[in-house]
Amino acid sequence: MAAQQPFASADIRSAVSAAIHRHWGLFLFEGIVLIILGTMAVLVPAVASVAATIVFGWILLLSGVVGLVATFRAKGSPGFAWSLISAILGIAAGLILLSMPVQGALSLTAVLIAFLLVEGVATVLFALEHRKGSSGRWSWVLTSGIVDLVLGFILLAGLPGTAVWALGLLIGINMIFGGWSLVWMALHARSEVMATSAP
Repeated sequence: MAAQQPFASADIRSAVSAAIHRHWGLFLFEGIVLIILGTMAVLVPAVASVAATIVFGWILLLSGVVGLVATFRAKGSPGFAWSLISAILGIAAGLILLSMPVQGALSLTAVLIAFLLVEGVATVLFALEHRKGSSGRWSWVLTSGIVDLVLGFILLAGLPGTAVWALGLLIGINMIFGGWSLVWMALHARSEVMATSAP
């Protein structure tokens, strides 16, 4: 059974590559759209932050409603009370974010800061462990951890003002990088398609 695994993963990679080559135009279009949206988010990060909070609010609200319906449909099952509490909390959190998106952005930024600080400390400690083992790439890992810590402290020092732009800016940067990666992937696939179809 284990011997067949490499063949399955090779088949998956081959299928993905074929799909990219067939539909490179769609990937190019998606990449351009992501770059445009990401640039808009970077230029107007406050709007992007509020928009992200609203989207997250809807996700929580809808998941809470679905959870509530599923809980009542399985009323006799074990853990009914906990499932009910979880669904109600999801609905309540979603409604709060939707009704107060600016304050919600502050809460999400606080979570982001906590993540960056914890991730930064963990990455720095991980890098130092690799240094003891004379790993060649420990300095890059250390740099990544320090960048996380610096970002976390910058956002923390600027609260509550950073909540207005931090989420939108980071989402925008992420979308731009994701968009460019799709564009380059699509152009590479296009050049390969052109090369194979040339007489």
